[in-house]
This record gives sequence, C-alpha cells and structure tokens, in this order.
Amino acid sequence: MRTAYSVETVRNAERELMARLPEGALMQRAAAGLAAACADLLGRVYGSRVVLLVGSGDNGGDALYAGARLARRGAGVTAVLLAPERVHAAGLAALRRAGGRVAGAGGGEVLAEGADLVVDGIVGIGGKGGLRPDAVPLAAAAGRSRGAVVAVDLPSGVDADTGEVHGHAVRADLTVTFGTHKPGLLIDPAREYAGSVRLVDIGLELPVEPELEALQHEDVARLLPVPGAESDKYRRGVVGIAAGSARYPGAAVLAVSGALRGGAGAVRYVGPAGDAVIARFPETLVSDQGPKHAGRVQAWVVGPGAGDDAATVAEVLAADVPVLIDADGLRLADAEVVRGRRAPTLMTPHAGEAAALLGVERREVERGRLAAVRELARRYGATVLLKGSTTLVADSGGGAVRVNPTGTGWLATAGSGDVLSGLGGSLLAAGLSAVDAGSVGAYLHGLAGRLAADGAPVGAHDVADAVPGAWRNVLG
Repeated sequence: MRTAYSVETVRNAERELMARLPEGALMQRAAAGLAAACADLLGRVYGSRVVLLVGSGDNGGDALYAGARLARRGAGVTAVLLAPERVHAAGLAALRRAGGRVAGAGGGEVLAEGADLVVDGIVGIGGKGGLRPDAVPLAAAAGRSRGAVVAVDLPSGVDADTGEVHGHAVRADLTVTFGTHKPGLLIDPAREYAGSVRLVDIGLELPVEPELEALQHEDVARLLPVPGAESDKYRRGVVGIAAGSARYPGAAVLAVSGALRGGAGAVRYVGPAGDAVIARFPETLVSDQGPKHAGRVQAWVVGPGAGDDAATVAEVLAADVPVLIDADGLRLADAEVVRGRRAPTLMTPHAGEAAALLGVERREVERGRLAAVRELARRYGATVLLKGSTTLVADSGGGAVRVNPTGTGWLATAGSGDVLSGLGGSLLAAGLSAVDAGSVGAYLHGLAGRLAADGAPVGAHDVADAVPGAWRNVLG
C-alpha cells in the first residue's frame, strides 16, 4: 500500500532522525537519491547542462548538494539563487568546489540558453499560497525549457497537505520525494503538477496510520470476495438495485451490469425499468413490489436515474443493511435519516453533487477535494466516495483517506458512475466494509476503464464488460 503523511508528521520524523545522525547526514541521503534520479533521467551525465532553481530552504540545499554530485560526474551545473543572502551555505560551497557556477535571481537567461535538466528547489513542503512573484518568471522559463523538470520533494507552489494549488506553481516531469509521499502528490489538482513520482527512502520512522493511503494490486487482491467450494448464490450475498425511472431506464441497466460483476451471488432489481433490465440481463431477479417486498438482500444500491422517487429512497434507507446512495438518491436522501442509520452507508457523489450537499460552489470542491470529502463524511456520518480525477474515500470516523490510483479520463462518460454504484453495492453485499467496498470498487472500475479504453473513447457498458478482466488482472 502506498501511504502519504502530513508535513507536520514528516517534520517530526525528520527531527527525531536528525537527532541520531551526524550533522548534515539526512540532507546528504536526500541529495544522493535526488542526484541518482536526475542521472537516470539524463541518461548521460557527462557534458549535460543542469540548472538548479534554488530557494532558501532545505529543498534548495538538497538541490545544491545533488548538483555538486552531478558536477563531479562531468555535468555543467548552474545554480540560480532566488535569495542569495539566505542560501544553504554548505550546499553552495559544495557546488562551487565541484566546479558548478552561480547566477543571480534574474537568471532566466540561463534557462533560455538550453538546459537538459532543470531542478526545482525553490520552495519546500511547508510552502503555502503559490509561488512568490519573484519566482514566477523562473517557473515559467522552466516550463518553456526543452529540458526535463525535476521537483525536489514537491513541485514548488503546490500545497503538500491538501493538494490545492493557489496561484502559480512549477510543473514537473518528475518529482523526487523523500521518506514518504506527501498528500499533494496523490491528490489533484497538485498531482498533475508532479509528473512521475520517485520515492527515496531516507530512514524516517513514521506512525502506523498515515494521512492518505492508496491501494495497490496486492491490497485489492486480498480484499476481493472469492467464493469457496461450499458457496452458493445466497452465501455470496444478494444486492438489491433500486434505480432507474421511465425517463432514465438505462441507469438501472448499467447499475445492474456493475452489480453482476461485483462478487455478489445474485442481483435483485426493483423499479420501473424491469423490462429493460431483464432484456439485457435475464439472470436478474426483478420485482415491482418495492424494496420492502423484493426479498432478502445483504445490501442496497439506490438513486441512479431515480428522478424524484423520494419514497423509494426513504424505504431503502430504512433497511437494516448496508446502503450505497448515488446520483438522484443523494439529493433525495434525508440527511437526518442517513446520520441515524445503524447499518453502514456509502455515498458516492461527484464534485457537483458534493458541492450541492455542502452548499458551496463546485470549483471549491474541485480545488479542495480532501477537505470536501472529509466534511461530507463528518456531516452525514457516512463513508463518502468523492468521484473525479482523484477519487477519494473517507470514513465518518476519521482515519486515513483512501486515494484511488487507477482510472483514465475516458471514464468521464455518461453512465460510468452507475456502473460503479452497482459494483460497489455488490461488494457491500459480499461482505466488504463501506470503506473497502468503495475503494476496491473504484480501483476495479478505474482499471476496467483503462482496459476498455486502451486510448480510445468508450461507453459505460464497455467499462462494465471490462470489470472481469480487471478482476483477473488484480489476481494476477
């Protein structure tokens, strides 16, 4: 599992480690890892041209020491100092001893001359509020440079703890981060500024519970419900789908398609789109008597394409089984009822729906996704899966927020969320917790999107059809 920790936690771990190490040893570890990553990216170090953008913090020191290592291997290294009076003195001395040269803060012409590599050491992980005005021209020049841009620990100008970007920031091709990932490296919009991320182990001792965690294949494989020899369709779980309307029958079909591929043994459908569901999936158990009379289920999915059917949403929320609420169901669900439920509740809004629930503008959710998902989980006393370019899953009880690492822009297509709802509901019925059902469902859904698209447009039904392939891919 990939984990990320807050700046405060990282700073505390660094202080504890530095107290046990010789002075400067921790920075040398970071600089060695940074220099190795830069060398790998360059391919041929000797004769290459490297420009260091150096601020006044430790990241500037890391850049200077790494630049010295590259200079000793034959690179032509130039440091552009944004604050010469506050530069890391020992790092600067090391660069000069290795044959590196120094330019002043107005050294944008050095970048214009054509660097093979630009190292962003302007601001450290404690930076807030975007780049200072004097750094903006250098960041812009780095972006125009033909050379690759490598960020030290975090792209300068992004918020390490939240993933927010206020104002200008450096766009990196590679970020070399030390000790652990920082939340901003995993959450958009900051994540898109980071490029590829390379983690360098510098020996930090970190708490058991991180700020964020991202499942990997092996984590998902351990959570997937796999039937045993004695399993039957009821022991594997039955998921109920209360979705669709006369206007939106396709939502019901797509939710059922996701549910059939999510690990439960059977799917019960309740709603006005029964004929459309049976025509596409004859194995579905269809009822027109409402959720109370549909038969036993281990979990419900309610809301996709429901229109204004508040009565069905209320009936499902009254059930003493896990419930996944999506789409229209989010608008129709009574917040007090959701908070009062004893069984688990998983809400799956996209940014627009989350904004409506929180009473804020959509752009506020999109630029502060971590804060939004935590606040929704707190307000509703539910697990919340916030869909989007970075899908996040937060539990009402706090703890680490799950970040989904899979997906593709091609998943931004009508009905894709309905497939995810059915898939997540089926995982709930199969026995997964709300947090695990949400994060495993998002992982499989994102991977299925990649497999289905393969670089080309797809429809939601293509994503559903690719879920078995994603499942097999995870199990290896």
